[in-house]
Amino acid sequence: MIRLKGILFQVVLLAVAMLGTSCQEEARRPNFLFVLVDDQSPYDLQVYNAKSILETPVIDRLAREGMVFESARHMGSMNGAVCTPSRHMIMTGRTLWHLPPSAEFQKQTDFHPLDTMSMPAIFNRAGYSTMRTCKANNSYPGANRQFSIIKDKTKRGGTAETGSAWHAEQVLDYLGQRASAQQKDPFFIYLGFSHPHDPRNGTPELLEKYGATNEVTKDTVPPLHPKQPAIPENYLSAHPFHHGHPNLRDEDRVKGVWKRRDENTIRNELGREFACSENIDIQLGRVLDRLEAMGELDNTYIIYTSDHGMAIGRHGLQGKQNLYEHTWRVPFIVKGPGVQAGKRVAGNIYLLDVLPTLCELAGIRVPETVEGQSFKPVLTGEQQVIRDVQYAVYCGGTKPGMRTVRKGDWKLIKYDVLDGAVQETQLFNLAENPLEYLPEHQKEEELLTDLAENPKYANQLAEMEALLLEQMKLHDDPYRLWNQTQAKN
Repeated sequence: MIRLKGILFQVVLLAVAMLGTSCQEEARRPNFLFVLVDDQSPYDLQVYNAKSILETPVIDRLAREGMVFESARHMGSMNGAVCTPSRHMIMTGRTLWHLPPSAEFQKQTDFHPLDTMSMPAIFNRAGYSTMRTCKANNSYPGANRQFSIIKDKTKRGGTAETGSAWHAEQVLDYLGQRASAQQKDPFFIYLGFSHPHDPRNGTPELLEKYGATNEVTKDTVPPLHPKQPAIPENYLSAHPFHHGHPNLRDEDRVKGVWKRRDENTIRNELGREFACSENIDIQLGRVLDRLEAMGELDNTYIIYTSDHGMAIGRHGLQGKQNLYEHTWRVPFIVKGPGVQAGKRVAGNIYLLDVLPTLCELAGIRVPETVEGQSFKPVLTGEQQVIRDVQYAVYCGGTKPGMRTVRKGDWKLIKYDVLDGAVQETQLFNLAENPLEYLPEHQKEEELLTDLAENPKYANQLAEMEALLLEQMKLHDDPYRLWNQTQAKN
């Protein structure tokens, strides 16, 4: 009897110990701060472009203390508002052609089953407190509604109330409320900024720093200023052929730009872009400081990225409706528990890989609806990439539009737009020509140009053409280009 009591006592002690361990493990569940900016090319940041004059000390610190991805990309768009399908892919982990209808038809916001399998819904069910602040349009309304706390407004002005500081304040208020209530449940914060999306109205002090002005009208040309960013190295005054989307706002009617691609306009627009981006960095710093003061920073995964890149004069383009590297790639930095610090990796990730990765980091089962791949093995140093091939689309304008595929050093872009009036092919060796110089850039080196017409690279071109078609079939692309004779799926 005494022995039995002793055994029972040991069982009770073990149960208490296990309960304590369980509580400790629950307390150690990681938090997440997902930071998404609107329209930022990786080439704006010194993290990716040492020649950039944009100062972002907070982002630079994240890069030093975390992991920088060289090849992070969105999968493209069937919508002129590229941010809309991009944000659907982030929220659902689904590939481009498998998204809810609202990805293409933005006013179709009725309930869809995938709404309940989106990022906030998944983290809600896992016991996370979910909070969101972001712009109020061109996203995924069905998923946005799933957050427990929603503070959405489009803030693209040049003051604290009308700009990026407003979004930071929403997060700071939320963290303050958590501290006051002594909340211990883990949190998932979606910190979306409305900038540096046009009209790029920066604060007066940051506009002065980058020699830019917001006061530009359709009939005035902004003055050049020595503080302005230099003209991009792959700048052109016009793209060599039509991009296939007539009258598109971002290419033709951006405030202060319209159809102009002169040096004055582009340098001023870059200055405005940089003013908005540095303000984002300042506001992000405020949030990180608060997390550190709360003792939460070391237990928080921080993901910094953009929904897509931007041209702003590169290749004679202004917007996001293209598949060059400055627009297809996105900045992507991760810092957090177990992430190898100070590392740069290729990664070869899509934004749609974010959801399964965050689920795995949180110990949450990845839903069967997710098509992306977790890149946790890259974060922990087990792998350098999670895929060998990346594919993307732009057909928000005339159909079938643009397609691209990349493998290793090689990249193919094809254009089939304006009812067949434009049918173009480009082939780049990105190792030798990372800025994708065209013949119009007049570079002397053989590889510093589009190689599609060079007979020496005919075999490489044929391989990439076959690879593109393979990827189009794999991802259920509903279109075929002019020289893809195979029937539609």
